[in-house]
Amino acid sequence: MNGTVVTFFIIKGISDIPILQTLTFLLVLLIYVIILGGNLTIFIVVCLDPHLHTPMYFFLCNLSILDISSSTVTLHKTLSSFLSGDKAVSSHVCISQMFIFIALVGNELMMLTAMSYDRYVAVCNPLHYSSVMGPGLCAALACTCWLFGFIESTPLFILIYRFSCYKSNIINHFFCDIVPIMKLTCSDTSLTNLLIFVCGLFLSIFPFLFTFTPYIFIIVRIRSSTGKHKAFYTCSSHLTVVVLLYVTLVYQYLRPASMDTLDSNKLFSLFNTAAVPMLNPLIYSLKNKDVKSALKRRWFRMIT
Repeated sequence: MNGTVVTFFIIKGISDIPILQTLTFLLVLLIYVIILGGNLTIFIVVCLDPHLHTPMYFFLCNLSILDISSSTVTLHKTLSSFLSGDKAVSSHVCISQMFIFIALVGNELMMLTAMSYDRYVAVCNPLHYSSVMGPGLCAALACTCWLFGFIESTPLFILIYRFSCYKSNIINHFFCDIVPIMKLTCSDTSLTNLLIFVCGLFLSIFPFLFTFTPYIFIIVRIRSSTGKHKAFYTCSSHLTVVVLLYVTLVYQYLRPASMDTLDSNKLFSLFNTAAVPMLNPLIYSLKNKDVKSALKRRWFRMIT
């Protein structure tokens, strides 16, 4: 196919080596089950335990929903294609999957920004924490985070949806990511590339600055080493997740062109869409005494 209209795409998947496909399927299935189990556990425990009805855990519930959504959007085709043997997906569904994934990534970055502000208020203004981070503000921040990614990604979705021809309909990836789509199209991409740059600023650079700025204020405002140690312990779970996600996104989309191959892009995408959502509940539960205590209370009530 050379410069033709495409009505469907073929998703090659993580590996096209027959001997590795079964192993890949089992690995992805295990990771997906862990993602669902870990994030649903966090969500259910926070909802059921009154001790966790605080702004921090409200945002954590939203983060868990985002992790489940992003991993489901990207990994479901890998799992279903192995079982059915059908690797084809319509062009409309493919572009929609790309749009939803980009929007969810933007939503997650914004949600981490809101959580950063919550940690700043908790550390630097603890006496007024409950009044500042009231239910109204938390709900407004969460709604803004959910809407931001979808609104910001809509113009990009419209432009890519209007691509009229592609060099091939075979996508060397396990889902419809923007990088392989842009490499396949033979339509004019100058405006799209400009919009990708602008969207990248709003979806990554600005949330990055707004996420780490509160930590700078925390370091500046707290003088004693004991206070800084306590503040770091309070924020360590959130900071770990932020660093993990941003490092992955930088390597996935901003690495030098010499390192930009489709196989490496699949590897970083898999880490971003599978490993990060899998690690998030482990980080928040293992490094958080409140969550561990709530899990113990739920477990004790179940067995008694």
